[in-house]
Amino acid sequence: MLTKLEIAKNWLPRYTGMPLNKFGEYILLTNFRNYLDNFCQMFNCDLYGENRAMQAATNNAGLTIINAGIGSPNAATIMDLLVAVHPKGVLFLGKCGGLKKSTEIGHFILPIAAIRGEGTSLDYYPPEVPALPSFKLHKFVSDIIVRKGLEYRTGVVYTTNRRVWEHDEAFHARLRMLTCIAIDMETATIFIVGHHNEISRGALLLVSDVPITAEGVKTEESDKQVTAEWSKIHLQIGIEAMTEIGDKGEPIKHFRY
Repeated sequence: MLTKLEIAKNWLPRYTGMPLNKFGEYILLTNFRNYLDNFCQMFNCDLYGENRAMQAATNNAGLTIINAGIGSPNAATIMDLLVAVHPKGVLFLGKCGGLKKSTEIGHFILPIAAIRGEGTSLDYYPPEVPALPSFKLHKFVSDIIVRKGLEYRTGVVYTTNRRVWEHDEAFHARLRMLTCIAIDMETATIFIVGHHNEISRGALLLVSDVPITAEGVKTEESDKQVTAEWSKIHLQIGIEAMTEIGDKGEPIKHFRY
Protein backbone atom coordinates (compact mmCIF):
# COMPACT_ATOMS: atom_id res chain seq x y z
CA MET A 1 0.00 0.00 0.00
CA LEU A 2 1.99 2.94 -1.32
CA THR A 3 -0.70 5.58 -1.72
CA LYS A 4 -2.98 7.34 0.74
CA LEU A 5 -6.02 6.05 -1.13
CA GLU A 6 -4.84 2.43 -0.86
CA ILE A 7 -4.24 2.84 2.87
CA ALA A 8 -7.60 4.53 3.44
CA LYS A 9 -9.49 1.84 1.51
CA ASN A 10 -7.91 -0.80 3.72
CA TRP A 11 -8.15 1.07 6.99
CA LEU A 12 -11.68 2.55 6.83
CA PRO A 13 -13.27 -0.94 7.03
CA ARG A 14 -10.59 -1.98 9.56
CA TYR A 15 -11.50 0.90 11.88
CA THR A 16 -15.29 0.70 11.46
CA GLY A 17 -15.99 -2.91 10.54
CA MET A 18 -18.15 -1.69 7.65
CA PRO A 19 -17.37 -2.65 4.01
CA LEU A 20 -16.62 0.22 1.66
CA ASN A 21 -19.70 -0.48 -0.46
CA LYS A 22 -21.92 0.12 2.59
CA PHE A 23 -20.87 3.76 3.01
CA GLY A 24 -23.25 6.42 1.76
CA GLU A 25 -22.47 9.61 -0.14
CA TYR A 26 -23.30 11.79 2.87
CA ILE A 27 -21.83 11.29 6.33
CA LEU A 28 -22.81 12.28 9.85
CA LEU A 29 -19.91 12.27 12.30
CA THR A 30 -20.37 12.15 16.04
CA ASN A 31 -18.53 11.01 19.14
CA PHE A 32 -21.52 9.68 21.04
CA ARG A 33 -22.55 6.06 20.81
CA ASN A 34 -26.18 6.81 21.70
CA TYR A 35 -26.50 8.83 18.48
CA LEU A 36 -25.69 5.67 16.51
CA ASP A 37 -28.06 3.57 18.59
CA ASN A 38 -30.89 6.06 17.99
CA PHE A 39 -30.06 6.20 14.27
CA CYS A 40 -30.19 2.40 13.98
CA GLN A 41 -33.50 2.27 15.84
CA MET A 42 -35.02 4.98 13.64
CA PHE A 43 -34.07 3.26 10.39
CA ASN A 44 -33.83 -0.37 11.49
CA CYS A 45 -30.30 -0.62 10.07
CA ASP A 46 -27.29 -2.70 11.06
CA LEU A 47 -24.57 -1.39 13.35
CA TYR A 48 -21.01 -2.20 12.31
CA GLY A 49 -17.82 -2.09 14.34
CA GLU A 50 -19.06 -3.15 17.75
CA ASN A 51 -15.56 -4.28 18.68
CA ARG A 52 -13.67 -1.75 16.55
CA ALA A 53 -12.25 1.68 17.30
CA MET A 54 -15.22 3.31 15.50
CA GLN A 55 -18.78 2.24 14.80
CA ALA A 56 -20.85 2.99 11.72
CA ALA A 57 -24.28 2.46 10.17
CA THR A 58 -26.01 3.40 6.90
CA ASN A 59 -29.75 3.79 6.33
CA ASN A 60 -31.75 2.95 3.21
CA ALA A 61 -31.42 6.52 1.93
CA GLY A 62 -27.65 6.20 1.78
CA LEU A 63 -26.88 8.34 4.82
CA THR A 64 -24.02 7.02 6.97
CA ILE A 65 -23.32 7.87 10.60
CA ILE A 66 -19.94 7.22 12.24
CA ASN A 67 -18.92 7.37 15.87
CA ALA A 68 -15.31 8.52 15.46
CA GLY A 69 -14.53 8.98 19.15
CA ILE A 70 -13.48 12.03 21.13
CA GLY A 71 -10.70 14.44 20.27
CA SER A 72 -8.75 16.05 17.48
CA PRO A 73 -6.57 13.05 16.50
CA ASN A 74 -9.65 10.87 16.02
CA ALA A 75 -11.30 13.62 13.98
CA ALA A 76 -8.24 13.82 11.71
CA THR A 77 -8.13 10.03 11.38
CA ILE A 78 -11.69 9.66 10.17
CA MET A 79 -11.45 12.66 7.81
CA ASP A 80 -8.34 11.10 6.28
CA LEU A 81 -9.90 7.65 6.01
CA LEU A 82 -13.02 9.02 4.33
CA VAL A 83 -10.99 9.69 1.19
CA ALA A 84 -11.59 5.98 0.55
CA VAL A 85 -15.22 6.78 -0.32
CA HIS A 86 -14.89 10.56 -0.92
CA PRO A 87 -18.30 11.57 0.43
CA LYS A 88 -20.22 14.49 -1.03
CA GLY A 89 -20.66 16.04 2.41
CA VAL A 90 -19.74 15.46 6.05
CA LEU A 91 -21.58 17.04 9.00
CA PHE A 92 -20.17 16.82 12.52
CA LEU A 93 -22.74 16.59 15.33
CA GLY A 94 -20.80 17.47 18.46
CA LYS A 95 -21.21 19.06 21.84
CA CYS A 96 -19.41 22.20 22.95
CA GLY A 97 -18.92 24.40 25.97
CA GLY A 98 -20.47 27.85 25.76
CA LEU A 99 -18.03 30.70 26.36
CA LYS A 100 -20.62 33.49 26.50
CA LYS A 101 -23.26 33.90 29.17
CA SER A 102 -25.74 34.20 26.30
CA THR A 103 -24.90 30.71 25.00
CA GLU A 104 -27.27 28.83 27.24
CA ILE A 105 -27.32 25.05 27.46
CA GLY A 106 -29.37 23.54 24.65
CA HIS A 107 -28.55 26.21 22.07
CA PHE A 108 -27.24 25.17 18.68
CA ILE A 109 -24.15 26.73 17.12
CA LEU A 110 -23.22 26.73 13.43
CA PRO A 111 -19.55 27.81 13.51
CA ILE A 112 -18.45 30.29 10.87
CA ALA A 113 -14.85 29.30 11.65
CA ALA A 114 -12.72 27.56 14.26
CA ILE A 115 -9.47 28.60 15.92
CA ARG A 116 -6.84 25.89 15.57
CA GLY A 117 -5.72 25.47 19.17
CA GLU A 118 -5.55 21.67 18.95
CA GLY A 119 -2.20 21.31 17.16
CA THR A 120 -3.22 18.32 15.05
CA SER A 121 -4.16 20.50 12.08
CA LEU A 122 -0.61 21.84 11.90
CA ASP A 123 0.36 18.54 10.28
CA TYR A 124 -1.83 19.57 7.32
CA TYR A 125 -1.43 23.33 6.87
CA PRO A 126 0.51 26.16 8.50
CA PRO A 127 -1.32 28.16 11.19
CA GLU A 128 -2.20 31.00 8.80
CA VAL A 129 -4.71 28.79 6.94
CA PRO A 130 -8.18 29.36 8.42
CA ALA A 131 -10.37 26.48 9.54
CA LEU A 132 -13.63 27.07 7.69
CA PRO A 133 -16.76 25.03 6.97
CA SER A 134 -18.42 24.61 3.59
CA PHE A 135 -21.00 27.37 3.82
CA LYS A 136 -23.41 25.81 1.33
CA LEU A 137 -23.68 22.76 3.58
CA HIS A 138 -24.34 25.01 6.56
CA LYS A 139 -27.15 26.68 4.62
CA PHE A 140 -29.02 23.37 4.43
CA VAL A 141 -28.55 22.86 8.17
CA SER A 142 -29.70 26.42 8.88
CA ASP A 143 -32.84 25.95 6.79
CA ILE A 144 -33.81 22.82 8.73
CA ILE A 145 -33.29 24.54 12.10
CA VAL A 146 -35.42 27.52 11.09
CA ARG A 147 -38.10 25.26 9.64
CA LYS A 148 -38.38 23.53 13.01
CA GLY A 149 -38.87 26.85 14.75
CA LEU A 150 -35.59 26.58 16.63
CA GLU A 151 -32.81 29.11 17.08
CA TYR A 152 -29.12 28.84 16.41
CA ARG A 153 -26.12 31.07 16.80
CA THR A 154 -23.04 31.60 14.72
CA GLY A 155 -19.55 32.52 15.78
CA VAL A 156 -16.00 31.28 16.08
CA VAL A 157 -15.29 28.10 18.02
CA TYR A 158 -12.00 27.41 19.78
CA THR A 159 -10.78 23.83 19.31
CA THR A 160 -8.37 22.44 21.90
CA ASN A 161 -6.64 19.16 22.74
CA ARG A 162 -6.99 19.94 26.46
CA ARG A 163 -9.82 18.05 28.09
CA VAL A 164 -9.33 19.34 31.63
CA TRP A 165 -8.82 23.11 31.54
CA GLU A 166 -11.78 24.45 33.49
CA HIS A 167 -9.60 25.15 36.55
CA ASP A 168 -6.99 27.12 34.58
CA GLU A 169 -7.63 30.86 34.96
CA ALA A 170 -4.86 31.78 32.50
CA PHE A 171 -6.55 29.65 29.84
CA HIS A 172 -9.89 31.33 30.65
CA ALA A 173 -8.26 34.71 30.10
CA ARG A 174 -6.93 33.62 26.72
CA LEU A 175 -10.36 32.42 25.65
CA ARG A 176 -11.89 35.76 26.63
CA MET A 177 -9.22 37.58 24.63
CA LEU A 178 -10.04 35.47 21.55
CA THR A 179 -13.78 36.32 21.86
CA CYS A 180 -14.90 32.81 20.88
CA ILE A 181 -18.50 31.73 21.28
CA ALA A 182 -17.73 28.13 22.28
CA ILE A 183 -14.99 25.55 22.82
CA ASP A 184 -14.72 21.96 21.62
CA MET A 185 -12.14 19.32 20.67
CA GLU A 186 -12.85 18.45 17.03
CA THR A 187 -14.30 21.22 14.84
CA ALA A 188 -11.12 22.95 13.63
CA THR A 189 -9.54 19.60 12.81
CA ILE A 190 -12.56 18.46 10.80
CA PHE A 191 -12.59 21.73 8.86
CA ILE A 192 -8.86 21.70 8.10
CA VAL A 193 -8.50 18.01 7.24
CA GLY A 194 -11.69 18.22 5.18
CA HIS A 195 -10.18 21.13 3.27
CA HIS A 196 -6.94 19.18 2.80
CA ASN A 197 -8.82 16.17 1.45
CA GLU A 198 -11.28 18.24 -0.63
CA ILE A 199 -14.28 17.02 1.39
CA SER A 200 -17.19 19.40 1.98
CA ARG A 201 -17.77 19.63 5.72
CA GLY A 202 -19.72 21.39 8.42
CA ALA A 203 -20.52 21.22 12.11
CA LEU A 204 -23.67 21.60 14.18
CA LEU A 205 -22.70 21.94 17.82
CA LEU A 206 -24.95 21.57 20.85
CA VAL A 207 -24.06 23.66 23.90
CA SER A 208 -23.85 21.09 26.69
CA ASP A 209 -22.25 23.22 29.44
CA VAL A 210 -21.07 26.73 30.24
CA PRO A 211 -17.62 26.02 31.75
CA ILE A 212 -16.63 29.65 32.25
CA THR A 213 -18.56 29.52 35.53
CA ALA A 214 -17.97 27.05 38.36
CA GLU A 215 -21.61 25.98 38.42
CA GLY A 216 -21.57 25.52 34.64
CA VAL A 217 -18.83 22.87 34.47
CA LYS A 218 -20.16 19.63 33.00
CA THR A 219 -20.91 16.75 35.35
CA GLU A 220 -22.18 13.25 34.64
CA GLU A 221 -25.62 14.25 35.87
CA SER A 222 -25.82 17.46 33.82
CA ASP A 223 -24.59 15.70 30.69
CA LYS A 224 -27.27 13.03 31.04
CA GLN A 225 -29.89 15.75 31.28
CA VAL A 226 -28.63 17.49 28.13
CA THR A 227 -28.53 14.19 26.27
CA ALA A 228 -32.07 13.29 27.32
CA GLU A 229 -33.49 16.68 26.35
CA TRP A 230 -31.56 17.68 23.23
CA SER A 231 -29.69 14.80 21.57
CA LYS A 232 -32.62 13.45 19.55
CA ILE A 233 -33.47 16.80 17.96
CA HIS A 234 -29.74 17.37 17.34
CA LEU A 235 -29.54 14.08 15.47
CA GLN A 236 -32.83 14.72 13.65
CA ILE A 237 -31.62 18.07 12.31
CA GLY A 238 -28.46 16.41 10.99
CA ILE A 239 -30.39 13.59 9.36
CA GLU A 240 -32.89 15.90 7.66
CA ALA A 241 -30.24 18.35 6.45
CA MET A 242 -27.99 15.73 4.91
CA THR A 243 -30.92 13.77 3.46
CA GLU A 244 -32.32 16.91 1.87
CA ILE A 245 -29.01 17.66 0.20
CA GLY A 246 -29.01 14.15 -1.24
CA ASP A 247 -32.64 14.35 -2.35
CA LYS A 248 -32.11 17.65 -4.14
CA GLY A 249 -28.93 16.36 -5.71
CA GLU A 250 -27.33 19.72 -5.15
CA PRO A 251 -23.54 19.49 -5.30
CA ILE A 252 -21.47 21.20 -2.61
CA LYS A 253 -18.40 21.99 -4.61
CA HIS A 254 -15.08 22.18 -2.78
CA PHE A 255 -13.11 25.30 -3.61
CA ARG A 256 -9.47 25.79 -2.75
CA TYR A 257 -8.73 29.05 -1.00
